[in-house]
Amino acid sequence: MKKKEFTRPRPYRSRGAKALLACLALSGAGLAGCSDTASGGSENGDGADSMTLVYATGDAEPTCLDPHVGGNFPQALLGNQVVESLFSKDSDGDIVNWLATGYEEAEDKLSWTITLKEDVVFHDGTPFDAAAVKANIEHLKNPDTASSTGILAMSKVENVEVLDDHTVRFNLSEPDGALIESLAQTWTGIMSPAGIERGMDENCQQPFGTGPYKVETWEQNQKITLVRNDDYNSAPADVVDDSGPHIERIHWTFIPESATRLAALESGQAHVVDSVQPEALANYSNSADYSIAMFERPGTTARIELNTRGPVFSDKAVREAFIASMNLDPAIETLFHGMYERHYSILSDSVKFGVQRPDLFTYDPARAHALLDEAGWTERDEDGVRVKDGQRLEVRFPISTNQSIPAEVSLVEQIAQTAAEVGFDVKIEQLDLSSWYSRSGDWEFDAIIAPYSKTSPDVLRTVYHSSANVPAPSGYHANQTGVEDPELDAILDEASRLSSDDERGPLYEQAQNMILENAVVIPLYGQMVQMAYTNEIEGFRLQPQLGVPSFVEARWAD
Repeated sequence: MKKKEFTRPRPYRSRGAKALLACLALSGAGLAGCSDTASGGSENGDGADSMTLVYATGDAEPTCLDPHVGGNFPQALLGNQVVESLFSKDSDGDIVNWLATGYEEAEDKLSWTITLKEDVVFHDGTPFDAAAVKANIEHLKNPDTASSTGILAMSKVENVEVLDDHTVRFNLSEPDGALIESLAQTWTGIMSPAGIERGMDENCQQPFGTGPYKVETWEQNQKITLVRNDDYNSAPADVVDDSGPHIERIHWTFIPESATRLAALESGQAHVVDSVQPEALANYSNSADYSIAMFERPGTTARIELNTRGPVFSDKAVREAFIASMNLDPAIETLFHGMYERHYSILSDSVKFGVQRPDLFTYDPARAHALLDEAGWTERDEDGVRVKDGQRLEVRFPISTNQSIPAEVSLVEQIAQTAAEVGFDVKIEQLDLSSWYSRSGDWEFDAIIAPYSKTSPDVLRTVYHSSANVPAPSGYHANQTGVEDPELDAILDEASRLSSDDERGPLYEQAQNMILENAVVIPLYGQMVQMAYTNEIEGFRLQPQLGVPSFVEARWAD
């Protein structure tokens, strides 16, 4: 869909009161001093390239820096600086080499042979080679590692065979046309086997990758300090300037409050901030002092999923009524200040084969009333909530405060308001990430927004196959709808075996139509990565494989 043009409000320029706010608020966030600009505070005295860059994140602090353990987006944000993958993607969404130099699928489709870069070393000085790749996949697939994202991506890999020092063969239980795409994400990245052998606690604290930066220290609840890898020689193939990294240190700070992060940027106490709210993005987009970077994460769109195992949404008519009660288009346009575009597809624009179905998501309260009447929800209590057989029409809707920005919370509140007009009682509960995962894992919800990132349309199988109702070793189940449909499973299984777009594309499109027509998913918008950064930095970008920050080419502007 063509991106609409929007009128932008004037940019933020304030540096007075906000600078004071940043100084006071960030005293416990690992940001030293209260100078007007961080660029005046070089820690090393070696010129611009030695200055410490401060990255302020609003995402949750990872509980483990080993991206194989669990597998959430905060791990990928920081992990992209430390741990590299075999493949990446370019700006067109095509696979490019990273730690690998090439790949070939066997004629019987039961193995992939991958060749590897030579003369690359991990941060601990041990060599990156075929044995390291084998050890990493074994670590990832070990249930004791408690992986969720990575282990699901490697579910068809039976073993990795070392053919020579720089060639491996991935042997499969069945064809996996998405394998190379799955190897282009941080959660399947490669770490030092010697580092892994130290045990989970040490590797979570300080993984040894091959990336442009090493983990130096981790001060819990404050910051992680990354130091330049002076031996770095393994940039992905789409990098233009492979002479970096240029910046010596990065302080990766954790600042949950959006206003405080923006104050840090505008006072010069931070150079890059993420999870920028839509209103601020609109303002910064016209600024002479700051730039913005936005990327739609690959995988699924941000979407509401309805739990068919619960007492309310087991009935398709009730699901359709809930969807018809939502007046989403104007709400998204207003709340997100024109920076987000409404999606009607399950798949992100960053992957292929997305199917747009706006016909299924029309705001129609009269139809919602009729559907609920026909479904037997005809009585009302004193609050106007529909009742059937003594049960109120309640919808439990937990929201993760670490994953949902304020505009998204406001959107859910508007959904609750319009749903109440037809007789639903939407119970919104804002939870920290750990509590949200617990509710999700225990099926203690009726509606939920659960983003899922993957560099392939095979994410549909990861999220909507019946097998995804079963928790991964981490305890997280990717299928939030609870649907078990053998016909859908068969289509997703067949598509996953194919590597030809001409063959797999129609199957993924068929699967999406089945899911959407079953009224178990309400697409909202892309899962947006949104950053603002000072123009004192050049070469900063969002790497296209996941839309995560890359500082390989970043340097201080002259």
